[in-house]
Amino acid sequence: MPDIRYVCLSDMHLAADNSVLTRIQPGSIATDTMHPSPVLTQLVACLRELIAHNESKEKPTLVLNGDILELALAETNEAAMVFERFIELIFPKDGEALFDKNIIYLPGNHDHHLWENARETQYVNFIDGIPPGSHLEIPWHTTKMFSPDLVRGYFVTDLIQRYPHLKDAVISIVYPNYALVGSDGQKCVIFSHGHYIESLYSLMSTLNTMIFPKSSGPKVIYDLEEDNFAWIDFFWSTMARSGDVGHNIGLLYDKLQDKDQLGKLITNLSASLVKQYSPVKFAEGIETKVLASILGFILGGVAEREKQQPALLSPDAQHGLHLFIETMLLAQIRTENKQNIPADITFIFGHTHKPFSQEMNFTGYPASMNVYNSGGWVVDTVQPSPIHGAAVILVDEALQPISLRMYNQATSAADYTVRVEESTRQGVTSSPFHDRISALVDPASEPWKSFSATVAEAVRIHAQVLQTKINL
Repeated sequence: MPDIRYVCLSDMHLAADNSVLTRIQPGSIATDTMHPSPVLTQLVACLRELIAHNESKEKPTLVLNGDILELALAETNEAAMVFERFIELIFPKDGEALFDKNIIYLPGNHDHHLWENARETQYVNFIDGIPPGSHLEIPWHTTKMFSPDLVRGYFVTDLIQRYPHLKDAVISIVYPNYALVGSDGQKCVIFSHGHYIESLYSLMSTLNTMIFPKSSGPKVIYDLEEDNFAWIDFFWSTMARSGDVGHNIGLLYDKLQDKDQLGKLITNLSASLVKQYSPVKFAEGIETKVLASILGFILGGVAEREKQQPALLSPDAQHGLHLFIETMLLAQIRTENKQNIPADITFIFGHTHKPFSQEMNFTGYPASMNVYNSGGWVVDTVQPSPIHGAAVILVDEALQPISLRMYNQATSAADYTVRVEESTRQGVTSSPFHDRISALVDPASEPWKSFSATVAEAVRIHAQVLQTKINL
């Protein structure tokens, strides 16, 4: 019988007050970093229930596929403490470990700074072996996708090694893509957080080609990251941790979720800037309107990110997904895999907070690709959004993936239910792995029933927190 060999989680946003995996203090909008959220506890209980049925004694490998620690909208210490609560659940001091102690971590945009730390570690390790006076190569902006030289994530590894029973646990960083390949070389599962499917995250490349039209733009993943790493790290992974300014950036992020509040924010900011800096007093009204239009364009672009779009993939994201897979990913596969493109590829990503499982066709590949999105564990809107939700992607020893759809947001708590999904090619029946996991998941029994009730209540509470912060 097929066993669960890999478990992929993404977009946990640990310590963010809009994450259902972060506990909110009762009657408050403040987070509680010292206790696990009810949803986090129930999620681990569900995973433990499934993994307990594995026939092999080998523990599954945990793949953390980006935006795990919230480093954009929470302080580092807060994200670290909520991550500890997760670690305590999956590696209990007096209980059985749920996963292998070697964890794979692919940073996304909200925890991109973990890649920057690892990148510098990687370079230090490199120059340690170079004689003084020798030519030094520039630091690398990516790791290999196939059989990468794993980079120790010192911050997250040292964080968990403080537990006496986890002294030998290691969290290794890979970025931005990670591939698992079957023994025949023809079956392949690729993990990537997915932020580059959204044009906003390649903004520096776009500006470069606008200002310097002769520039053709990046064609390989290394160049794409080299162009945009500082922008992503600054705006999405460090700026909101900048003291009081960072706190207000967090409030700005919340207000971006509401069009009326965004309009008020732009009007107030425009009027204040013009009043302070305009040398011509009688023109202040005109200047305010012009500046408001410019700020509306900029902030509106940030507000209308993929998470706020009403489709599973907006036209921009569809274009970006095809561009990423057909150019950046394809080039990396060819370069690292001796021009061999596996016949059976699964692509697993997150970032959008909108889970789905779908067969898709991409130019340059020998066959269609099964695409899985793991959604996100956050509440991005005040009103329930049925396309938003979260999934855990499970992969067996034969590299067959399935999606354990934990929930989609719903108006009624009764509509929250766990289900199992699989993307299959046309005419292909479900896999033995899908059938086995489906037989183990009964939404009407425990722990699945309690999970659904718990997450339904958590979505309601976090929506109230979001509305309160929007109104501040």
